[in-house]
Amino acid sequence: MKLLLQRVKNGAVHIDGASVASIDTGLVVLVGFGEQDTEDMPSKAVWNTMLQKMIGLRIFSDEQGKMNLSLKDTGNSLILVPQFTLYADCKRGRRPSFTSACPPAIASKLFDTFVEQCKAELPDLVQCGVFGAEMDVSLTNWGPVTIMLSSDDFA
Repeated sequence: MKLLLQRVKNGAVHIDGASVASIDTGLVVLVGFGEQDTEDMPSKAVWNTMLQKMIGLRIFSDEQGKMNLSLKDTGNSLILVPQFTLYADCKRGRRPSFTSACPPAIASKLFDTFVEQCKAELPDLVQCGVFGAEMDVSLTNWGPVTIMLSSDDFA
């Protein structure tokens, strides 16, 4: 699993011109699953470690302007966007290969489970894109602060 966290002043997801998610200050997180990710992944410790790391990273400013507060501390919102292209392989040629991405049927279930667990941790603060849809994602990256979390780092 890969999570690309972007601290934002605002973020939104539109599909065919219709808004499906919109937040002010918070995180827009691109969520990708790799071929090694399986349907039993949510029961593994690395899944929970990544979820807790995402909501617990101290990347929001405190009263002194230091990055010292987490998403959970601030009550800011979260948009989760399914993004298989996080597993693009660009080593050869000019066309990316996505063979290392998780098959869509499994990735869709994993994404839905991840969304539900995030909603349990942050009630009323989680919105999401739509798996398999062509989405327009917009955001104002604040800082900018962009952080990649990979399950490879926590295995």
